[in-house]
Amino acid sequence: MQKLVSLFGTLWILSTNFAFAGDWPQWRGPERSGVSTEKGLLQSWPEQGPKLLWEGGAVGEGFSSLAIADGRIFTMGDKNRQSHLFCLKQQGGSLLWSLKVGKSGGNYSGTRCTPTVDGDLVYALGQFGDLVCAETASGRERWRKNLERDFGGKSGGWNYSESVLIDGENLLCSPGGDEMTAVALNKRTGAVVWKTSLPGGGQSHYSSWVVSNAAGVKQYVRLFGGGTFGVAAANGRFLWRYEKLGKNTANIPTPIPFGDYIFTAAGYGKGGALLKLSREGGGVVAEEVYFNKELKNKHGGIVKVGDYIYGDLDDRGSPWCANVMTGEVQWRR
Repeated sequence: MQKLVSLFGTLWILSTNFAFAGDWPQWRGPERSGVSTEKGLLQSWPEQGPKLLWEGGAVGEGFSSLAIADGRIFTMGDKNRQSHLFCLKQQGGSLLWSLKVGKSGGNYSGTRCTPTVDGDLVYALGQFGDLVCAETASGRERWRKNLERDFGGKSGGWNYSESVLIDGENLLCSPGGDEMTAVALNKRTGAVVWKTSLPGGGQSHYSSWVVSNAAGVKQYVRLFGGGTFGVAAANGRFLWRYEKLGKNTANIPTPIPFGDYIFTAAGYGKGGALLKLSREGGGVVAEEVYFNKELKNKHGGIVKVGDYIYGDLDDRGSPWCANVMTGEVQWRR
C-alpha cells in the first residue's frame, strides 16, 4: 500500500504566479517546467534531516505524482480493485474524499496520471482511458469520457499515462490512434471542441501536452509514439512533426518549450534534440538545431534552469547537465 508523506515547510512550499502561494496544481508545476520559483529554501539538510510534520494518506498503488492547490493534495491510486482520485487535507493528510475512476491494474499495476486542478474543478485520467472531471471541494463527478470507447484511442502497451492540460476553457488529451490522435474538450461539460488526426502520430504513449508560442503561433506540443508534434491551439490543425524520436519502445518525457525553441528527448537509446520553430507560408516548420544521443532520457523527465538542462542517462543513475543551446554535455555523475 502506497503512503503519502508530506514534508510541508521543507519540500512543498512552492509558489506560482497565478495561484495560491504553495500551489503546485498540475504535472511538473504551474508552467509544466518542473521548476519552482520559491526562494529561501534550505541550502543544506539539518543533521537529523527535515522535520517530519505528518505521515499517512493511504492512497493505493500507482505511479501518480501530486497536485497541490488551495490547501488540498490531489493524487491517484489503485485501491480495492478500482482506480481512484484522492483528495487529502494538506495539513495533517486526512482523507477528504475519493472518487472511483475506473478499473485497476495495467501493465505495471497502478495509476500513472497526475491530477490537474483548475479553480473549483479537478481532472484525472485512469490508466485505461477513463477521464473524469470532479468538484475539488466535494469530489462530486461533473462528467466523464473514455479515450478508447469515445474516441477510438490507442494508448500503447503501458496504458494511458498523460496528465491532461487545461488551457483557457479547453482540456487537451491524447486518445492516440489514426482518427482522433488529439482532442480538445470543453473543460466544464466534456463536449468536443476540436479533434485532429496527426499523420504518423501512432499510439498516444506517455508524454503530456505543453503550450508554446514559438514563431508567434500559439500551439500545443507533445511527444507521441510517432515523434514530437505541434498543433494549432485555436483548432487543432497539424503544424509540424519531428520524426527522429518516433518508432520507439516508449516515448515519455514532456517537451520543454522556451522562446522559439522546443527541447524534446526520449529514452531507450534515442537522444535529445533542440528544434527551432519558424513561420513558413501559412504554417510552422521545425528545424533541428542539434540532436545528441548523450541527452537521452527514459522516465524521469528533464528540467531547464537558465541556459542548462538536466536529465538522467536512460535511467542509469547517471545525471547529466548540458547547454540547452548547443547540446554540449557540461558534466555527468
